[in-house]
Order: sequence, then C-alpha cells, then structure tokens
Amino acid sequence: MSHLRLLIRTNIVTTVTGLTTTASRVYASRIYPLEQGKLPGLCVYTSNESISYTTISPPRRQERILQVTIEIYASATSNLDNTLDTCSKEIEEALYTDLTRGGYAKDTRVISFESEFNGDGEKPVGVGRLTVEITYSNRENEVESAA
Repeated sequence: MSHLRLLIRTNIVTTVTGLTTTASRVYASRIYPLEQGKLPGLCVYTSNESISYTTISPPRRQERILQVTIEIYASATSNLDNTLDTCSKEIEEALYTDLTRGGYAKDTRVISFESEFNGDGEKPVGVGRLTVEITYSNRENEVESAA
C-alpha cells in the first residue's frame, strides 16, 4: 500500500478529472509541459504538510495537515479571469462532494486562491492556484492507514 499522502493526492486528481472545462487535462505533477493544445489544464501536487502528535504512548497518533496545490493553466485573448474562475468553481464543487477523500481524511477545505498572468506570446496565459488543506490522522508506525 502507499503513504496516505499519495492516496489523498491521487483521490484529488481523480476527483478533478473530467470536469467540464478542463476534461482529462489533469496532471499529478508540479512540472508538466502544458502546451496551448492542452489548455485549460490542471497540475496537482502536494506542497506542505505539518504533523502534530495527539497521544503520548508509542505508537503515537499523528494529526496531519496536508496542503495540496491545484494549479489552473488557461490561455485566452479575452476573459482569462472568467476562465480561471469557472475552473475554480468546478474544482471546488467537485472537492466538496467528499470531504473525507475516499475515507482517508477527516476534512477538506479550500483555504486560498491566487492568480497571475503573463502577456508574452501570442495569447496571454493565466495561472490560478487553489490551496487545499486536508486533515488526516494515522499512527506513527502506520503511514498507510488512516486512524
């Protein structure tokens, strides 16, 4: 079996695959060559995780807060903000259909959105970043099973 972090990230990739605007253009990587023909598209990756201990006796229970970034890449000559907002809406609605990420987590929350734009090239490119926070727990000697 795999680390819970991987299982949660895989669940998110599956959850956001097949959305109306981005379809199957979803990549489980922070680096993927997104060409014009693959836009709009999404990159999903883990960016940070904090761990605290909630019990004293080994094997101790760990409470983890995982941050997953979902980057939205879009290109357009007009309404680029609208495209990013539409993709963000679809992603958020999909994520909130299962807060437990298939039973691996306790909670899922979208905690931030930011965007940036680049006007170089034939068509401007916009990137929207959703930061998603997932809370889950496990025993310190069992990182493959939720506790």
